[in-house]
Amino acid sequence: MIYDVVHRTTYRYAEPVDLSYHVMRLTPRGLPWQRVLRSTVIATPAPVRVHDTTDYFGNVSTYMSLEEPHEELVVDARCAVEVRFPAPPAAESTPPWEQVRDALDGGGLPAETGAVEFVRESPLVAIDDAVRDFALPSFAPGRPVLSAFLDLNRRIKSDFAFDPRATGVATAVREVMQLRRGVCQDFAHVMIACARAMGLAARYVSGYIRTHAPVGQTRRIGADASHAWIGAFVPGAGWIDLDPTNDLVVSEEHVVLGWGRDYGDVAPIRGVILGGGTHRLDVSVDLRPVDLALASDQNG
Repeated sequence: MIYDVVHRTTYRYAEPVDLSYHVMRLTPRGLPWQRVLRSTVIATPAPVRVHDTTDYFGNVSTYMSLEEPHEELVVDARCAVEVRFPAPPAAESTPPWEQVRDALDGGGLPAETGAVEFVRESPLVAIDDAVRDFALPSFAPGRPVLSAFLDLNRRIKSDFAFDPRATGVATAVREVMQLRRGVCQDFAHVMIACARAMGLAARYVSGYIRTHAPVGQTRRIGADASHAWIGAFVPGAGWIDLDPTNDLVVSEEHVVLGWGRDYGDVAPIRGVILGGGTHRLDVSVDLRPVDLALASDQNG
């Protein structure tokens, strides 16, 4: 599946901004199952300096500075991406979750998996008794680890209501657990917290989800905005991406921007401004399938 993605972010300030510095993670990752055909990030007004780098987790990070007064900032990220997520293994064939926990705790896994650093708490993913209590029913003794993750994925979709007015980007996991509502970022944080409470590795994945429903199915929640889900570590299979907002195993309907311990590591745009007063933020995302023949012609 090839997608064309247009992601526009608009900041409107009550007063002129004299200086601003931003870091953007809006370039999709090149992966064995995801090929980036083209990608551009354009800001208006034009920044004085722009440079790309790769962060600790391997995500493409674009830094820019604007040094003339402006009352509006528009960032357009456009890309074309070919996605071919591999099918996950049969859940019942994966090892018992306790075996995975013990391997992560005792260092019994190759360092290159990078899984160990996604087992502990992080700034936006705290673990408490409420998290543990919610996680436990999915992790019966001896249950295959992927089967447990899939059950947790299903229960979050079932037990939490999607409500974009209930939370903000800084809402703590404990508050989401109390409210039982939120958005994709919250549900990803809850699932990551539950996995880590059981000693398992889970990472936060930022990206997009297809905006048009497959034939005969309902439209996916989280469309027309940035989306978030989790990567669950399964020995022998690597990272299996799961979407608790929609109770999905991630496949051809998702595009990966990047990953980290939690939202704070992969926020699409972060920055520091001088001036500006209050501001209004508008975000729109359009992800559309591209005709394969047309895409081939455009890319040689």
